[in-house]
Amino acid sequence: MITRKTLKDIRFWIFVLFIIRLIGITNPPLEVGHNWRQTTVIMVARNFLEVDNNIFYPRIDIAGEKSGITGMEFPLLNYLIYIIAKIFGYQHWYGRLINLIISSIGLFYFYKLIRKYFSEQVAFPSTIVLAVSIWFQFSRKIMPDTFSMSLITASIFFGSNYLENTLSKNNSLNLICYGVLMPLGVLSKLPSGFLLVIFVFFLFDRSIPIKRKVIFSTVSLIGVLPVIVWYYYWVPYLVDKYGFWHFFMGKGISQGFNEILLNINETLSKFYDTALKFIGFGVFLFGLGYSFIKSDSKILYLFILTFISFSIIILKAGFTFSHHNYYIIPFVPVMALVAGYGLSKIKYSKLAIILLIAISVEGIANQQHDFRIKEKDMHLLNLEKDLDSMSFRNDLIIINSGSYPTPMYFAHRKGWVNTNDKIRDEEYIMSLKGKGLKYIVILKRSFGTATSLNRYRKVLENEDYSIYEL
Repeated sequence: MITRKTLKDIRFWIFVLFIIRLIGITNPPLEVGHNWRQTTVIMVARNFLEVDNNIFYPRIDIAGEKSGITGMEFPLLNYLIYIIAKIFGYQHWYGRLINLIISSIGLFYFYKLIRKYFSEQVAFPSTIVLAVSIWFQFSRKIMPDTFSMSLITASIFFGSNYLENTLSKNNSLNLICYGVLMPLGVLSKLPSGFLLVIFVFFLFDRSIPIKRKVIFSTVSLIGVLPVIVWYYYWVPYLVDKYGFWHFFMGKGISQGFNEILLNINETLSKFYDTALKFIGFGVFLFGLGYSFIKSDSKILYLFILTFISFSIIILKAGFTFSHHNYYIIPFVPVMALVAGYGLSKIKYSKLAIILLIAISVEGIANQQHDFRIKEKDMHLLNLEKDLDSMSFRNDLIIINSGSYPTPMYFAHRKGWVNTNDKIRDEEYIMSLKGKGLKYIVILKRSFGTATSLNRYRKVLENEDYSIYEL
């Protein structure tokens, strides 16, 4: 029987939301949103299993005749998928489950962190708001965004424990946990590191001994070192040596600023729509306004500092931020905290509960599409089998999916993706044939038909796709 005490336990709700997101957990990565991003993650994991398991040389399948090795985010999530696949055999959904588990743990550490510095009355609604925000769908995707933020949140919890702990017992364990989780979180997704700026408050806290601050700062610098080496030396090195660019490293601040101005409506929508949805955003504004009117410096300073820090991420991303919803994820925990703070200040508890329920219903209802698969792409599940019937796995292919890599993942081949117009260009195809191109795959249902291919031998045709042999 579910008691009132159970309903007030955040672990119960984290578990309930975990169970809900298990629905369709084994689905192929063909949902409406961001299946392309997920398949590039599991391409790397599958290549660790089938080609080379060196974590420093991640490779994808759309680099044509090249090795596919390229610079990207540090492939921690990819490698965890590989480890599980090594034990149990490869399945793409391992990535979904790993992310969901880590992201659920991250919610619990977020709750513990907020409760420590505010109260239970703030921590509980803040965690629910975060759980039903954009976090809800991306915590079950094979992507490192909420995975990384969960590691960062846990690292802040342990780091703050170390700095404020007046007892020597077990404090070294806090420092070790921070020293491990912090670099892993930032390596997994560089923008997630912006939230570490909140340690500024601790470093200016005179009640914390200087010696402890020095030790903490030293550990932090050591932790940041592999991040710098990976993103600013190793990623460019891999791109230069292996000749394939894949990872977006941002752009100049001035260029990004101009792009944000040109796309200001789309940029703002990431805050008032994408992050918490409309009711959640309204409560967030109430919480922010309340903290300003009441001069609650703890909330105000935290919001101002983190927003300034996150603004650098926005400007570095520019157009990309305004047109990709997952770029807002690192800032959503801050918005959830402010919204939870606002709910805790509503005098009528029943109204606060009603608003929290409304935020949850709106958030989940607007993300239910993530449990469905794109029907028009279901035929991709047969592509590997059909190609296996006529070719070898190491035969290079080209697919008419533009820059969209998902079909190549399901083909379980390597090669190129390009537009119908380019594939119609005989000179272009002949140049690829010289590099080893063997087959052309035309996905008729998804991307239309590339005409004038009669000069090549058609080896398979159905209502979904045609395959030509050179």
